[in-house]
Amino acid sequence: MARCRTAVHLEMRDTYAVDYEEGPFADWRAGFRHDPDDRDSWWRPWLDLIQDNVQRGAVIRRARIVSEPVSEYTRFLYDGTFTNIAAGEQVRWLPRRRASDIALPGNDFWLFDEQWVHWNHFAGDGSWTGEEITDDPASAKLCTEAFETVWTRATPHDQYDIH
Repeated sequence: MARCRTAVHLEMRDTYAVDYEEGPFADWRAGFRHDPDDRDSWWRPWLDLIQDNVQRGAVIRRARIVSEPVSEYTRFLYDGTFTNIAAGEQVRWLPRRRASDIALPGNDFWLFDEQWVHWNHFAGDGSWTGEEITDDPASAKLCTEAFETVWTRATPHDQYDIH
């Protein structure tokens, strides 16, 4: 991401079981919430990367397609999204029922400068199983069109009423 002009991320799962979130998700389930005023307690290297890219002019957007009522995991993501926004990411939410007529790729992805696709693969239980990177023009076009359609329909984070 260090040299991109644009980066978009489409998330389409209701549950993720990625290793680096196991502890924070368990803590959240036990009632812990980050204090937005205590930045040192929640700021992480990923947010530095986002902030550095945004400060040099990159536009970074994330859209999440979610089932409603939302899963417990989606509530966890929602509660922590203020950190993404603090770093400069733009985040929107789209209820799955409003995505039925959108041609969506089969996997979550990052798309860089509308030409490099970074697919993320997950098992049925939400665990990450690997990645795939391609500059295939047809894949990039599919992801660009899907993301832009989702983005247009989605609700900005600060206006999304989580159910």
